[in-house]
Amino acid sequence: MYAKSTLSHSDAVSAVELFEQGYTAKSVALTLDLAPNPVQMLYQRWQLRGAGALVTRERRQYDFETKLEIVPRHVNGESGRALAEEYDLPSPTTVANWTVIYRRDGEDGLRPKRRGRPPTDRGESPPKSELETLRTENERLRAEVAYLGKLRALKSQERR
Repeated sequence: MYAKSTLSHSDAVSAVELFEQGYTAKSVALTLDLAPNPVQMLYQRWQLRGAGALVTRERRQYDFETKLEIVPRHVNGESGRALAEEYDLPSPTTVANWTVIYRRDGEDGLRPKRRGRPPTDRGESPPKSELETLRTENERLRAEVAYLGKLRALKSQERR
């Protein structure tokens, strides 16, 4: 069963058996006393794949060219269900989501996006001048002297 489904596996099997007997999603939900929305989603998957709707599918990523083949056809009036069957997509909703993105962002919206933390620029920083290098070393040494002075003061207080 799909990970997000609220139907148990046994409920889904019972529902598919009733679908195959000619029951509609609504009548199956009433017969089995189940929530109508998950049954409706199972019914749509069953219409696409038959009994294969019970098998969990791995998430697939579709390349840009495939999306670009599908979306214009959907925009021109082909049904999402027919396209989902032809390209073996999980559901017609996938086609509808791609179409919304295409209308909002154009072709670039369908391109794969980089995920995760952006890479840090580990390139060489511009070389520091000798004067700048000496100044930073001087600051570091001053901080070290100040730290050691405070450490001596604390040790002398402990002895008293």
